[in-house]
Amino acid sequence: MYYGYGFDWTYILLIIGVVISGIASMKVNSTFKKYAKIGSTSGMTGAEAAQKILYSEGIMDVRIQHVAGNLTDHYNPATKTVNLSDATYASSSVAAVGVAAHECGHVIQHHRGYAPLNIRTALVPVANIGSRAGIPIILIGMFLGANQALINLGILVFSFGVLFQIVTLPVEFDASARALRLVGTLGILNPDEVKDTRKVLKAAAMTYVASAFAAILSLLRLLILFGGNRRRN
Repeated sequence: MYYGYGFDWTYILLIIGVVISGIASMKVNSTFKKYAKIGSTSGMTGAEAAQKILYSEGIMDVRIQHVAGNLTDHYNPATKTVNLSDATYASSSVAAVGVAAHECGHVIQHHRGYAPLNIRTALVPVANIGSRAGIPIILIGMFLGANQALINLGILVFSFGVLFQIVTLPVEFDASARALRLVGTLGILNPDEVKDTRKVLKAAAMTYVASAFAAILSLLRLLILFGGNRRRN
């Protein structure tokens, strides 16, 4: 059985991962759209809420800026910028404020040296290599007469990408927890609005859970195929 050729039962693992990821993506989009229609009573936009959160934490060297796209929000530690998308930057909805606050959660993590974030950052280079080179290395190993050393190397490299997905989970959960706490204590959102925002951030978190689960299933498939090949040898 050569990896990538024909069909075997382990493709079911890949299909499960794709389906779960698709469901999670649809869920976060529908949840965001629902709560994007509900304005916050404070009237603060995502950008204003982000600025207030950062100032409350004594963080003055991070800029809030607008970027194009939908839900392309992210914090860039290299440039020290919180980048808020079209749906977030100028919107005063509870969804927009929640997403902006979440990105500020990452800023605070960076500012305070949050260990899981540091680990994830350190894994970025090897994770990028793993996601691009893992499978090709395995295929080369198979084409070269099931070269066990290359196959093992490919699986190892691929596993770094999976590890990155797993380490991402506590980072995202913690950022959301910080966001929900701050929007409440700073009076940016009232208690009912915080509950709505929690639903948005929970749906977003599930996309990371789904991605990690799909990555684990892909790694499991490689291990099953590799193990089967080793036994036949």
